[in-house]
Amino acid sequence: MYIISNVVKVTIPNYLASLPIPDSFGGWFRLGVKDWLALLPPTLALGGISYYSYQTIKKAKEAGNGQVNPGIKKDVNKVVDFIDIEDITEKAALCRCWRSKNWPYCDGAHGAHNKATGDNTGPVVVRHKENK
Repeated sequence: MYIISNVVKVTIPNYLASLPIPDSFGGWFRLGVKDWLALLPPTLALGGISYYSYQTIKKAKEAGNGQVNPGIKKDVNKVVDFIDIEDITEKAALCRCWRSKNWPYCDGAHGAHNKATGDNTGPVVVRHKENK
């Protein structure tokens, strides 16, 4: 624990105090190459942390308010579809990602959804039982 305490209380403040940060706007123009190179590591670290934070917030906003259905039959209280098993010839792929333009059947829209979100959703395939 002493090592972590020493890094936080001594090493990092000493490092930051040694950086060549000018007191005025014009001072930035008087920095030499060696000074700019000394400023590079903390700038890259800050940029990396900022980028990671932005991506995390962006992903959280894309997740939205928890709704799964982006736009299918939004005018009804609950989406319920019935498919008679007799209407299925050999098999039917039913959408589970809520992005199909051919609802309730799958049109492959989950592929783009999976790529964008890292999800692994796919259709439910309904078929007649094979007779042995």
